[in-house]
Amino acid sequence: MIIIKSPEDIKKLKTACKISADVLKYAGEQINAGMSTYELDKLIYDFITAAGARPSFLGMYGFKGSACISINDEVIHGIPSKKTIIRSGDIVSIDVGAYINGYHGDNAYTYKVGAVSPSAEKLLRVTNECLHLGIAAAQPGNRVGDIGYAVQKHAEENGFSVVREYVGHGVGRDLHEEPEVPNYGKPGHLARLVPGMTIAIEPMINEGTANVKVMPDGWTVKTTDGKLSAHFEHTIAITEKGPVILTCADGDF
Repeated sequence: MIIIKSPEDIKKLKTACKISADVLKYAGEQINAGMSTYELDKLIYDFITAAGARPSFLGMYGFKGSACISINDEVIHGIPSKKTIIRSGDIVSIDVGAYINGYHGDNAYTYKVGAVSPSAEKLLRVTNECLHLGIAAAQPGNRVGDIGYAVQKHAEENGFSVVREYVGHGVGRDLHEEPEVPNYGKPGHLARLVPGMTIAIEPMINEGTANVKVMPDGWTVKTTDGKLSAHFEHTIAITEKGPVILTCADGDF
């Protein structure tokens, strides 16, 4: 069942989303070559708890980190580890949420560590563009399929592929609510978008094949060909005037 939020619900959700966005921006500022993903995750935990919230991901389905931190060919769900060291030239996806006052925020961004390859630069640019084209398609009266179509079209026109096994979703009192929001699809299909819906749009775009595999840890998802993957995400609200991004940090982001 799709839960339609009241203005008061969205106000509370926006508080969670603001903390989520602020910690995501902060994490990007803290990334350095030579640090472990465990160290980065600890900084994320400290930031969220200092804001009076708790990490949405910590303990969810047994996940052991405050954020999913995925490097290079890791698509999503990278587990923070003392053994995983960030290197110059890596691209690092951070997916993080905060829970406060009964609501979750959820967002992701893929950061560059130092200078990266031209192909990585293009992948990050296009994936971020896919996110914002998906958001632009999230107009009241449109359907979820319009979002996926906008993402898929732009990714494939640029020579990239769209992960199909993992999708965006509704966000609210639960981190994962209905509807599912695929990053592919047909215009005019799936659930209709109406004011009061709050959803996370999160393109996961691969440099090579769309095929992915789950690693033996049961969490980390990688591309099957070892090529790069990027992940960007915002939580948005559907309003009568159009989509509004709720995961907005202080300053430019």
